[in-house]
Amino acid sequence: MTDSKTAIYIHDTLINEFGGSKGVRDMGALDAALNRPYATFDNIDLYPTAIDKAAAIFESIIINHPFIDGNKRTAYVLMKLILFKDGVFINANEKEKYQMVLGASKGELRFDEIKSWLQLKTQTQNQ
Repeated sequence: MTDSKTAIYIHDTLINEFGGSKGVRDMGALDAALNRPYATFDNIDLYPTAIDKAAAIFESIIINHPFIDGNKRTAYVLMKLILFKDGVFINANEKEKYQMVLGASKGELRFDEIKSWLQLKTQTQNQ
């Protein structure tokens, strides 16, 4: 699981590289987003696969805007980090990735659509 210190470091690194304002707007929203992929009910994972977890963290960061700026960038990197840890990689061109991120930020893509997109656009390291 990614902790808030790591998420803030990733966010700050992205802001340094691409511009924007540093800072956490809502630490509770950040903690909720980071914990959502690992939520359980009756000891059953609500997001059992890496793709489920990646879609959950991405949607949560996009919707809740825990950072002052750079939420889309940070959400995308945190999503990729979850996938990477499980040997899963996004195989999409820049336009496809941009459209997915923009669609999610506009509320056009929610968890199920993000998950479906990832299922279509990812592959494991061995594929």
